[in-house]
Amino acid sequence: MPALDTNTTILVSGANGFLATWIIDILLKRGYTVRAAVRTEAKGQHLMNQFKSYEERGKIELITVGDIVSETAFDIAVKNVDGIIHTASPVHLGGGEPNEMIVPAVSGTLGILKSAMKYGNAVKRIIITSSCAAVKESVIRPNLDENDWNELSILECERKGKNAHPLDMYSASKTIAEKRAWQFVAEHTSEIKWDLVVITPPWIFGPPLHEVTSAETLNSSNMYWYKAVFEENYFGQNPDTDPMHGWIDIRDAAEAHARALETAAAGGERIIVCAGSPYVWQDLRDASKGIQPKVHSVGTIFNTAKEHRILGLEYRSMKVMTDDILAYVAKRGWQ
Repeated sequence: MPALDTNTTILVSGANGFLATWIIDILLKRGYTVRAAVRTEAKGQHLMNQFKSYEERGKIELITVGDIVSETAFDIAVKNVDGIIHTASPVHLGGGEPNEMIVPAVSGTLGILKSAMKYGNAVKRIIITSSCAAVKESVIRPNLDENDWNELSILECERKGKNAHPLDMYSASKTIAEKRAWQFVAEHTSEIKWDLVVITPPWIFGPPLHEVTSAETLNSSNMYWYKAVFEENYFGQNPDTDPMHGWIDIRDAAEAHARALETAAAGGERIIVCAGSPYVWQDLRDASKGIQPKVHSVGTIFNTAKEHRILGLEYRSMKVMTDDILAYVAKRGWQ
């Protein structure tokens, strides 16, 4: 499919979330018109207040979709939009049953694809936010790329149920939802007029734009950052050896979604976006003190060759990201 230009309307789901708010900010500044989908009108109030000047110019509108588990949740939202960025998915690490995360993740993803197929006559491209949690298994391996999938977390959830680790529940939800999305596209190639792009970021940290009323209500990844940096709480992990994963600044993750709209070559691709891997919690603490984080020779390394070739991102450093979070926290008076 051809790339979309800025004289188009983009539907963004989960619009009041950590990532989506930054995506909307970028799209509006680029000149796009945004249709912001939220579950209830109350969840969109902060967003619309934040972008009030754009609303006054008719560049952003709010649409409520209710529970995304409903297969018809996005039927109206997809009409007369040129592109869709689907970020809505449960992200909480508080435990419960695996299906509390898996079902809405899968239903929301398939629901928006089905709605786009039926009612999205103008849609040319759909971008889904997946995660490196759908790529990386618990076993440390170097050089992971877009051909890798996290099957172990699915098995863990099947075996352990509510006793599975919350990170396995989240990983399983992202893996299953993404696989079902690619399967849907393959099964309906002759019926759809749009292509699919999947962006897979690792841990996303950075200053929030979305509504955060207190440090305790930070999104999950920033809560981990806050606890590690300010409280030396690593949730039972070793700060010198865990999580040996990747990270990315929220603003770069959002930029990746915008470029995926604008780059024809992104169509049909699964793209890992990652600023650095591997990292450990101590690196974040070191960066917060102005200490250069160590280079780790052992750990998961995400291969970003495809991203560099197609999207050409220039990533913020861990120091820049950390300094900006510290400034945000100080401004809020939390430390």
